[in-house]
Amino acid sequence: QVQLVESGGGLGQAGDSLRLSCTASGFPLSVYAMGWFRQAPGKEREFVGIIRRSAGSTYYADSVKGRFTIARDNAKNTVYLQMNSLKPEDTAVYYCAAKKDTIATLLVAGEYDYWGQGAQVTVSS
Repeated sequence: QVQLVESGGGLGQAGDSLRLSCTASGFPLSVYAMGWFRQAPGKEREFVGIIRRSAGSTYYADSVKGRFTIARDNAKNTVYLQMNSLKPEDTAVYYCAAKKDTIATLLVAGEYDYWGQGAQVTVSS
């Protein structure tokens, strides 16, 4: 059974760091591009970043660039989202998503095949 399970997140203050983990089961994460998205109340789900299969290259939304880092451990079938210098506007439910890697940019939620259950991140000022 294909599954993505997220863990981590929680409460933090502005300037804090938090880390999310996303562990895959039922498929080899190594052949997939892994994206992170977030959704704040009343807003659409937005792209946060992606780590490609090839050489683990990454790409981030401008809003998180320089503060968030995505890494993958294929041996553990796990992807991480390290969030530093958190801001109140980072408050959202964060989702990991998987797509068998292609030449597509994979910046849109609809392009992904599998999704985690979501993890709440709340940042106070």
